[in-house]
Amino acid sequence: MKLHRTLFAVAALLSANSVMAKEKISLMLDWLVNPDHAAIIVAQQKGYFAEQGLEVEIIEPADPSMPPKLVAAGKADLAVDYQPQLQQQVAQGLPLSRIGTLVATPLNSLVVLDNGKINSLADLKGNKIGYSVSGFEDALLKAMLSSTGLKEDDIELINVNWSLSPSLLSGQVDAVIGAFRNFELNQLALENQKGKALFPEEHGVPAYDELILVAHKDKTQDAKFSAFLTALEKATIYTLNHPQAAWEDFVSYKPQELNNELNRRAWADTLPRLAHRPRTLDSHRYIRMAEFLQYQGLVKEMPKLEEYAVELK
Repeated sequence: MKLHRTLFAVAALLSANSVMAKEKISLMLDWLVNPDHAAIIVAQQKGYFAEQGLEVEIIEPADPSMPPKLVAAGKADLAVDYQPQLQQQVAQGLPLSRIGTLVATPLNSLVVLDNGKINSLADLKGNKIGYSVSGFEDALLKAMLSSTGLKEDDIELINVNWSLSPSLLSGQVDAVIGAFRNFELNQLALENQKGKALFPEEHGVPAYDELILVAHKDKTQDAKFSAFLTALEKATIYTLNHPQAAWEDFVSYKPQELNNELNRRAWADTLPRLAHRPRTLDSHRYIRMAEFLQYQGLVKEMPKLEEYAVELK
C-alpha cells in the first residue's frame, strides 16, 4: 500500500512537472478569428500545440496594425503578418523575421459586381474604385491598371474605410481593391449578388504569401517556434484530410461568433490556399516582391533576405 502511494505521488509529481514545463507562446492574430486562421485554431482545439509542449495564447488585436510592432518590441512572441507588409516593415527598421506561412497564395483582389458593366480591367476607365488602406493596395491597383494601359488618373479612388462590400452593393463605387476573394465574394452572394474577382497575380503583381508568421529576428532559433510549426503542419494536414471534422473543431473555439454561413462558405474557399508546408520559405517570391515594392516606391532599400526570413529546421 505504501509503495502504491509512493508511485502515485511520483506520477502526480511528473504530471505536474509536465504541465509546468510547457513553453508559453503569445500569438497575435492580424484580425478577429476567421477561416484564414484555420490551422492555428485546429491545432489549438485538437491539442497539437500541447503535444509539442506548448501553451499558446491566441490574441485578437484591437488594432490590426499593432501585432508586428508588439513582436518587434518584445511584447509578443509571434504575430500573423502579410508578406508584402513584412518587407515594408523591415525596410523601415523593424527587427522582424518570417518563420512560417499560413496562407500560401494571395487573397487580395479587385472585386466588381458580375452585372456586365465591368468585365475586364480596361472597363474600369472612368469608374470609381473603393479602398480601405493606402500603401500596398495602391501599388496593387497601379500595377493592375498599368497592365492594361490605364493610369490612376483614369479612375477615381474613394476611401470607403472597411465597408468594401456595402459600398459596392450601394453603388457608391464600381469596384473595390483589397477585397479578400475568399470572403467578399461570399459576402456578396449572401446578399443575393454575384461578384467577380480580378486577381493581382494575373495582372502584373508577383505572387506572394498572403499570411505569414513573424517573430523577433533575434529569437527565431528558439526551439519553441519549430515546435509550433510542427503542430501547425499537423493541423493543416488534418484539416485538408478531414475538412468537416476540422470545421467543427474550428467553430468549437467560439461557437456563437464563428458558426455562421459566411465563415462556412469562406472555410471551403480558404482550405485550398493553406500552406501545406508552413516551414518552407520560397525565397524567389520574397526577392520578386522586394523588387516590386522598390519599383513601386514603397521601399527604398531592402535588407538581405536572410536577415528577415528563415526556414526553421
